[in-house]
Amino acid sequence: MTERPDTELTNPRAERVRRVSRLSGRSARSRHHQFVVEGPQGVREAVRHVPAQVRDVYLTAEAAGRHPEIVEAALAGGCYVHTATPEVLHAMSEDAQGVLAVLDEQGPTTTPALADLQALRDGAGPRLVAVLARVNDPGNAGAVIRAADAAGADAVVLAAGSVELTNPKVVRSTAGSLFHLPVVTGHDLASVLASLRGMSGPVVLAADGAGEWDLDDLQDRAGLPGLPVAEDELSATALVAPDLTGPTVWVFGNEAHGLAEEERALCDAAVRVPIHGLAESLNLATAATVCLYASARAQRRA
Repeated sequence: MTERPDTELTNPRAERVRRVSRLSGRSARSRHHQFVVEGPQGVREAVRHVPAQVRDVYLTAEAAGRHPEIVEAALAGGCYVHTATPEVLHAMSEDAQGVLAVLDEQGPTTTPALADLQALRDGAGPRLVAVLARVNDPGNAGAVIRAADAAGADAVVLAAGSVELTNPKVVRSTAGSLFHLPVVTGHDLASVLASLRGMSGPVVLAADGAGEWDLDDLQDRAGLPGLPVAEDELSATALVAPDLTGPTVWVFGNEAHGLAEEERALCDAAVRVPIHGLAESLNLATAATVCLYASARAQRRA
């Protein structure tokens, strides 16, 4: 167990403070293989779930008194815990809310290998996975990770071309969910889907506003026999509705442009979230939440 030092960090211009502050930039994160977690919720989940990854925890005296569970979990996990003045925490990060942690990038949730997902569910492979293709907005990426965690998904994959996972806004937007499930990065979409297909044999669904399948209809038909319910206009052949009760991979595209034609071609079907009101569309994170919960509910009923 690591003791909290008696001395409070008071100099906002100290080199330690500057070093932490620089981790807001990608180059410093890449050079030191570290990143920051800001705010009590994210830090609480980090010290509880991945304490071996946590290098240092910084809290103001007021925050330490308000969140004793963070201090207790950090010390129990062998983390270094430091008290600091509000000015020091603010110099480290304007979004710290009095609590901040520095983590090593190498860890079970932030650097899993794609092949590691085969071990999920006692070797049966994942049943529900969210894949982000060229998603650039850090708030959206973090919100999808949080939604996937809430829906009970097994993993999230940020395919090549998406925002960096350890971007502070991504980490902050996950609200700690980053430390609850594996998030795979660094692979192109084609290799991601090929690998996942070889694990649990999932249906791969593209979330697309112009998709040929309506999500409401798929929820109504979940678990029913795979009868032909639509006709392909190009080939005049019957199409079978995807079944949401089986292993499923959802693919979500770029916020502004959606999925490219070649990305959609890698999927088994395209599904639209119906718009019943006057809204033009849903934002990425909201649409992803609806899709993931639809699959989670169908799989629980199966």
